[in-house]
Amino acid sequence: MGDRILVVDDESGIREGLRRLLEAWGYHAETASSADDALARIEKERPSAVITDLVMPGIDGLEFVRRLKDQFSVPVIVFSGQGTIETAVEAIKLGAQDFLEKPVEPAKLKILLEKLAGARELLAENRRLRAELRERGAFGRLRGSSENIRSVYRQIEQVAPSTLSVLIVGESGTGKELVAQTLHDLSPRRRMEFVALNCAAIPATLLESEIFGHERGAFTGAVQRKIGCFEMAHRGTLFLDEIAEMDELLQAKLLRVLQEQKFRRVGGRDVIESDVRVLAATNRDPMSAIRDGKLREDLYYRLNVFTIVLPPLRERREDITMLARYFAEDYASRNGTPVSPLDPRALDSLLAHNWPGNVRELKNAIERAGLLAAGRPIEPEHLPVEVQRSGPATAPAAVTASGNGRGGNGGGGHGMVALPVGTSMDDAEREMIRSTLEHTSGNKTRAAKILGISLKTMHNKVKKYQL
Repeated sequence: MGDRILVVDDESGIREGLRRLLEAWGYHAETASSADDALARIEKERPSAVITDLVMPGIDGLEFVRRLKDQFSVPVIVFSGQGTIETAVEAIKLGAQDFLEKPVEPAKLKILLEKLAGARELLAENRRLRAELRERGAFGRLRGSSENIRSVYRQIEQVAPSTLSVLIVGESGTGKELVAQTLHDLSPRRRMEFVALNCAAIPATLLESEIFGHERGAFTGAVQRKIGCFEMAHRGTLFLDEIAEMDELLQAKLLRVLQEQKFRRVGGRDVIESDVRVLAATNRDPMSAIRDGKLREDLYYRLNVFTIVLPPLRERREDITMLARYFAEDYASRNGTPVSPLDPRALDSLLAHNWPGNVRELKNAIERAGLLAAGRPIEPEHLPVEVQRSGPATAPAAVTASGNGRGGNGGGGHGMVALPVGTSMDDAEREMIRSTLEHTSGNKTRAAKILGISLKTMHNKVKKYQL
């Protein structure tokens, strides 16, 4: 392998034992008896990684980790003895890649070192993301440059490369799954599967099968074996959204799997080992969920090794303009239509609204407005009525949309389509396409030109709505 590993521990027996083990695996291993000694060595020659105890004479273990990150950007794994787990978690927050409990299990250490082989690539990716954040206000799949969301970015950057479980807390629509996906994308597991499961969207009777899978004949309707989320996410990441909506008995089974990293399919006998990093999310306050009997306290503490709290959109209003423009561009790109710019009056309404549905509500509002504006500027009347009422514009009783080209009969002007406030996006799109085709006497090419979409998109829409 050839990577140079520096082992730091004040106990000579542990140092030498690890040095011999590492060299047997093909690494070039060196040792240091203190953080001071280690820093002096690193100044002369940079190692590929550092493995260090946290409790040593001289420089404090946490300070050592901080210096390794700030001064040298060297990946570091920390040891933690009994009673120092909290300190190890603090070391992760300061930049350590992961931690191992003493006595060190060689198999676990070997796996961590193999994962560190990609640490340099991750550091380069983080540098790229930081540059993108400075230029565009983007961090992976997330958007925004307010201080509240930047704090979230920093936490993601700290914990993503580790194997720690993460609990993501935030109101509905704040982007918890996007955070989970970004954690996966910035982890050594990013080339493996990211599997997301919404525990609130699946009936309790089927949820166990979704998570663990089942054998043929395990219950009525189980006509064949089903692979569950834990198997699909092997060596990858499993995201369990709305964890507090899971049945208490199933929470107990999940806790056992997290502790033992083994499980059985429903109706199965074979024990299946699973190397999965579990990320969980809830829109409830965890302590309230525990008091209400919705979340097992022991499961909470097992998942809550590291917590990321997402701010609601109303607490990051400076991001609304950036997000709205991003969603307008994204909608246009996906649908092959011109980008609809935001009229200043519409932007005033967006900024005045309280967004109880958070970023998801904003995204839906902009996509609806993009459909109705059809490439023209998004004006207040294109926004949902509850958003219009937040701003200075007076909300009309109905919204009208028009084509922007000539009709099929050779006449000029704009054909107006009345859409009652509250019309769903699908219904509005269907009516707009139907009326435009009627206006062009069924000529799809002209209708596509009027609506500002490609002919291929027009054919797809006609098929979708059975027009």
